Amino acid sequence: MAGINGFCGEVQDPVLNLLLKKGVVSEEEARNAQIEADALRTNGVMPSMESKWKLSKAIQNIEIFGDIRLRFEDRQAKTPPGGRLELERGRFALRLGLRGEAFDDFYYGVRVDTAQNPRSPWVTFGTSSSGIPYQGPFGKATTGLDVGQIYLGWHPASGIDLTVGKMPNPLFVTPMTWDPDLNPEGAAERFKFTVGQAEFFANFGQFLYQDNNPSYVSSGLVPGILQGQSTDNPFLLAWQGGVNYHFTTNISAKVGATLFQYIGTKTTNTAAGFGDIFVGEGAYGGPGSGTIEGSSGFPAGGPYGNFNGFAFNQTGLNSLLVLDFPFEVNFKIRSLSARVFGDYAVNLEGNDRAQQAYDEAALLSLGSPFPPSLVHNGPQRNQNHAYQAGFALGNNDSLGLVYGTVSRKRAWELRAYYQRIEQYALDPNLMDSDFFEGRGNLEGIYAAIAYGFTDNVIGTVRYGYASRINNKLGTGGSNQDIPQINPIERYNLLQLDLTMRF
Repeated sequence: MAGINGFCGEVQDPVLNLLLKKGVVSEEEARNAQIEADALRTNGVMPSMESKWKLSKAIQNIEIFGDIRLRFEDRQAKTPPGGRLELERGRFALRLGLRGEAFDDFYYGVRVDTAQNPRSPWVTFGTSSSGIPYQGPFGKATTGLDVGQIYLGWHPASGIDLTVGKMPNPLFVTPMTWDPDLNPEGAAERFKFTVGQAEFFANFGQFLYQDNNPSYVSSGLVPGILQGQSTDNPFLLAWQGGVNYHFTTNISAKVGATLFQYIGTKTTNTAAGFGDIFVGEGAYGGPGSGTIEGSSGFPAGGPYGNFNGFAFNQTGLNSLLVLDFPFEVNFKIRSLSARVFGDYAVNLEGNDRAQQAYDEAALLSLGSPFPPSLVHNGPQRNQNHAYQAGFALGNNDSLGLVYGTVSRKRAWELRAYYQRIEQYALDPNLMDSDFFEGRGNLEGIYAAIAYGFTDNVIGTVRYGYASRINNKLGTGGSNQDIPQINPIERYNLLQLDLTMRF
């Protein structure tokens, strides 16, 4: 036995080792087989079992992640007199990324997405077929990949996390204030520490909203900027603090307070309109008024032209100082996981935003075929609040299945909430573009059910319905799905999803 054990230490092949120990082959036969195997490897006959992937010594680990999603969607919006626009679409989306840890406490991530729209990775089947020049059916012209995330991070100590780049959202937010598909660009700092049952957190963000360079140029130096330019880049600053308190093993509550501050938003007259005054008044004056029933406002060729397509400006950042309070309470109902969640937000400068919108609407109506009295009846103040309240229920550890953040075979989740966003409450460029079309001045319900067919394949059904809150205002916001209608009087959305996570 001592001789056999000594020889087993030399044999590299585990199969030969086992056969030798069981007495199936002799020591001499095993030795000869090992010599022949080594000779084959040396001569390059047997392929090496080493991985062909070569990683830099700076990379500690690497993970492939993402998802494949297929969807049928029915989305419709109605105008005040009852006109309707409806979209019935088959859609698909791919998100594919690499992430992991480097040495010395650094980490990294990069992800590519389908579609260039930052608020949606979805591509509609068949849209390539309608392009110019004609490409026939089943085209690929609209199915390119774009960088959705690219970032580097550093956690120098426990509870400290610093990130720079185009990153996953580092804040505790809800879809009411921030579309889950939006990945901010800039820098973020996250801190957390635990005291007893309480985990405190503080998150800060400095996000670049738009590059307006050149920041300064003399008049006549650059074609297209004949008058010269001196401007700042708009930034969104986020200041957040909160606590996640564990009352018992099965009961916890998380609440945050966030201040969203916008700087560098002076008027630039750029096409996107972030620096221009938000016009949320709406212009439809009723039958016989001379205004278009689906119009959000003002005819092309007015005093300032028509920078923003269907509306003069539905994306302005003026007079936004938003205080946001998201929360959730997690608990058990027997063996089921349950969550009460919601959000409350108020724009502390909402009345100023309403006054500016009123003044701009009055100015824009000059020379138009309808009098200002049909545009508005004075500034619509006190339209600066937003609310969300909801409930989610699922079997063990399945909350988040509706959004695809978790997956497990035979997991299920039910989720529903009520939401109300007044016209001047939130940044119209950040709100969820699905529920409800990324618009203000709408309130309604959202409901969804999801089921895990396997550990990584999820089926989901979603439905949303919303109606206009203040009939003296439009439904402010700019979204690529139904940009033609504003104000939206009624809104319906049905989505059937099949998702595979990896």
